[in-house]
Amino acid sequence: MEHTSVLLNETIDALRLRSGMTVVDGTLGGGGHAEAMLARITPGGRLVGIDKDSFALETAKKRLEQYKDSVTYVHGDFKDIKAILFGLGIEGVDGAVLDLGVSSFQLDQCDRGFSYKKDSRLDMRMDTQERTCAADIVAQYPMQDLERILREYGEERWAARIAEFIVRERSVRPIETTGHLVEVIKKAVPKGARREGPHPARRSFQALRIEVNQELDALRQALDGFAGLLNNAARLAVITFHSLEDRIVKQEFRRLENPCDCPREFPVCVCGKRPLGKVVTKKPVLPAAGEVQANSRSRSAKLRVFEAY
Repeated sequence: MEHTSVLLNETIDALRLRSGMTVVDGTLGGGGHAEAMLARITPGGRLVGIDKDSFALETAKKRLEQYKDSVTYVHGDFKDIKAILFGLGIEGVDGAVLDLGVSSFQLDQCDRGFSYKKDSRLDMRMDTQERTCAADIVAQYPMQDLERILREYGEERWAARIAEFIVRERSVRPIETTGHLVEVIKKAVPKGARREGPHPARRSFQALRIEVNQELDALRQALDGFAGLLNNAARLAVITFHSLEDRIVKQEFRRLENPCDCPREFPVCVCGKRPLGKVVTKKPVLPAAGEVQANSRSRSAKLRVFEAY
């Protein structure tokens, strides 16, 4: 099944691709953005497709079969972009895309444990070769650490109560499935709060997924790495789906545009740090009303673009 890529046209147009370019899709997923990029850079171009999820790589290979001679597939983490490209003998790229968060493929795979709407084992690993899964965190983290990640990564108002209820429940029996965890969260969140807003487990599942996959630390590292590998006038397009990701991208793009850390009272810069490029999108690009209507996942999406000097 092919899934619709969010902000597809806006992203591809922003990259200004042409035939012969070398580009990177750091979150290959189902291959939607990659397919559109390949249509612009072939013949003569090359795309490096990276994903932590081996299932996503296999799915993308089927979709991109017609471009097989122009694609290099890498099972890895986009935070390691420098090592990945250097290992392939690539010193610079002409464009790159990062489509962050959980993919439709992962949500649709019941046994992956990403969705609070389907009962399955509590996993949430994007790379199934990693050791720690969501069930391990729920079973082992002290109450204060559970509260911290729920509050910081899920921006969960009821973080303390949910953490308390998790610790209480796991002392009676292990929490090993998504359905069991949803039950615990629903008990912790007051009835009035459950009647309003999104599903009561949505923020907690987001927080656990981010912790399992160390997503925010990886994003910070990746933005630095990608910026240093962009050729002159090349662009990096990043699509985010929640405020934590978007805040990091916004702040890191600003830092790359103005890295000077001299005290404000200094009349001239003496630190020697020079801009790596400029922020193209002063405000994020949002999906059009038609896209939101056709694809509800796009509702919270934001696109930001950085151009290298």
